[in-house]
Amino acid sequence: MATQTKVWTYEDYLKLEDDKRYEIIEEELIEIPAPSVTHQRIVGKLFRLMSDFVEKKSLGEVFVSPIDVILSETNVVQPDLVFVSKGRSNIVRDKGIFGAPDLVMEVISPSTLKRDTEDKKRLYAKFKVRELWVIFPGESAVEVFSLKGKDYDVCSFGYEKGEVSSCLLEGFALNLEGLFKEVV
Repeated sequence: MATQTKVWTYEDYLKLEDDKRYEIIEEELIEIPAPSVTHQRIVGKLFRLMSDFVEKKSLGEVFVSPIDVILSETNVVQPDLVFVSKGRSNIVRDKGIFGAPDLVMEVISPSTLKRDTEDKKRLYAKFKVRELWVIFPGESAVEVFSLKGKDYDVCSFGYEKGEVSSCLLEGFALNLEGLFKEVV
């Protein structure tokens, strides 16, 4: 006889009473471990760089984790960085972002490697997040993916040196040496 597991929903998520961080991926509740100092340093740099760029060009808003992104009733995630364009600002509400952001950045930790590079990548494509950045601090590497149809294509890639660029935000690029300097 098969055992039944609980189907988690956003409503259940809102009722959690502890101080831990969670995501719901395809109906499964997953506890998110606290990030490392290196992870947070990189997220901080990414936020400053992207926020300055977006604000200067009046493109929309950038949010840093923890922020709930409610993709559906059974898919709630907390990406490290989220961009929502000005034209889609209606999905930004007080409790979180209700719908697919335009761009998401995930800084990979060893404990989240599979979830961030496979499970969440598949989820972001399913809900039509237009651009996904995956940052690998241990390798000083960044992959930028652009949604083409139902899947992602590599838009830009960099390892240790050079820069990576957004296909969505024209003119937004990151120097890899500057991003990873003194944080890894």
